[in-house]
Amino acid sequence: MDDRDLLHLRRCVELAARALEKGDQPFGSVLVSGRGAVLFEDHNHVAGGDHTRHPEFEIARWAAANMTPQERAAATVYTSGEHCPMCAAAHGWVGLGRIVYAASSEQLGEWLGELGVPAPPVATLPIRAVVPDAVVDGPAPALTAEIRALHRRFHTG
Repeated sequence: MDDRDLLHLRRCVELAARALEKGDQPFGSVLVSGRGAVLFEDHNHVAGGDHTRHPEFEIARWAAANMTPQERAAATVYTSGEHCPMCAAAHGWVGLGRIVYAASSEQLGEWLGELGVPAPPVATLPIRAVVPDAVVDGPAPALTAEIRALHRRFHTG
């Protein structure tokens, strides 16, 4: 992970904070082309009841509709939290490239456990358990405290 990766991850944290400001779970993601251009960014939209509205899933949909297979393979998905199994599967099916995340599913599970938040209805698996050949980097220790604070605010007010 280098300074460019941290720059994009910081944007993911900003998007996660925006989601939280809108009353949604604090997750944000950015799609960057192989040439370094930001192509798409989004944050969680699950507060309305559709729990498939994760930013990583939206990135996969957008990439499938707007990029060639070669462009998708060369791209990087940056995200505030490690992909859930649904998003990892979408990433794998669409053929996106590298994934870089700020906080791991394991970290998030520990934080939510400390807050007494019930486990989600879907197992929290590492990305490679779903997409074995995925190129994955994370977590980013420099952003851990900030991500943790966003989740604490969401679950405790």
